[in-house]
Amino acid sequence: MPLGRDIPSARYRAAVGVDESRVQQGVPVRPPPRAGGETIEFLRGDWDVERRITDRRAGQDGVFSGTARFRPAAGSPAAPDSQVSAGAQLLDYTEDGELRFGSHRGPARRSLIYAGRQDGAADVRFADGREFYRLDLRAGTWQADHPCRADRYHVTVTRHGADSFTETWQVVGPDKDYELETTYRRVVDGVLGTGPDGRDVTVSSQPGGLRCTGPR
Repeated sequence: MPLGRDIPSARYRAAVGVDESRVQQGVPVRPPPRAGGETIEFLRGDWDVERRITDRRAGQDGVFSGTARFRPAAGSPAAPDSQVSAGAQLLDYTEDGELRFGSHRGPARRSLIYAGRQDGAADVRFADGREFYRLDLRAGTWQADHPCRADRYHVTVTRHGADSFTETWQVVGPDKDYELETTYRRVVDGVLGTGPDGRDVTVSSQPGGLRCTGPR
C-alpha cells in the first residue's frame, strides 16, 4: 500500500458517493434458496455491517465496521411513482461505524430512504429524496446500474437466508476503479444472523456498541 495517497473518507461515506442520479431498471438474476417476501419487510430491523473497500486505482484497501438500522420513517420524502402509493412503507436507513482507509481512521455515517413499492420491490433514494436505484430481493438476488456522468456504478445484492445479505458495488470511471463489498447480518436477541458461511456469531452489548464474541 503506497504511503501519502490517502483518499478522504467522504469518498466512501455512502455505498457510492455521487452528485447526480437516475434509476436504471434492475435485473433479477438466478435466485438462491430461501428467498421470498417483500423487500421492505426483509430489510426492517438492525444489522451488523462489515464493508471491504478495494481501490484498484489508488492501490489501497480499507474497512468499515458498524451497525445499520432500517426503521419506519416519519415524514421522509418519496418522489411520485405509479408503483409507490401515498401509504407506501418508508424506511429510514442509518449507518454508523468506523472507517479505516490508508492512514485515515475515524467515524463514518450515511443515510438513505427505502420506499416500498406495490410490486414488493423498493425504491432506494438519497436522504433528500433523489432517486438512487431499485431493489427487489423477492427472488433472492438483484442487480442494478446507477450511471453518474462518466462513471458507472453496478450493484449486486444477494440474500443468503432470513438474516443475512451481501451488497457489492463495482465502480468504474475516468478517475475511479474500486469495489465495495458489504456483509449485513441481522442482530436478533444478541445473535447475528447466519452469514454466507452458514455460521452464527454471538454478540454482547457493551459501551460503544455491539462487540462480536466469536462464532457459534
